Amino acid sequence: MPNVWPTNSPDLNTVDYQIWAVMQHRVYQRQIRSVDELKRRLINVWCGLQQPIFDEAIDQWRGRLRAGARSKGGHFGYRL
Repeated sequence: MPNVWPTNSPDLNTVDYQIWAVMQHRVYQRQIRSVDELKRRLINVWCGLQQPIFDEAIDQWRGRLRAGARSKGGHFGYRL
C-alpha cells in the first residue's frame, strides 16, 4: 500500500511556498515598525510581483506533480 501524504503536503504545495519566499525576502528588506506598515508592504509587494515569478513556481510544481504521480503515493523528494 502506498504511503498516504496529507493533501496539504509541502511536496505538492511548492507554489505557495516559493511565492511566499520571494514576498518574505522583499517585505523584510527594511524594518517594519507597525502592523499597518506590514499590511501596506505586503500589498505593495504582492502587486509588484511579475508574471515570471508565478510561471517559475508553477513550472516547478508541475515537475513535483509528475514525480508524485510516478511514485504512486510514495515519497518522491529525492527524485526531483
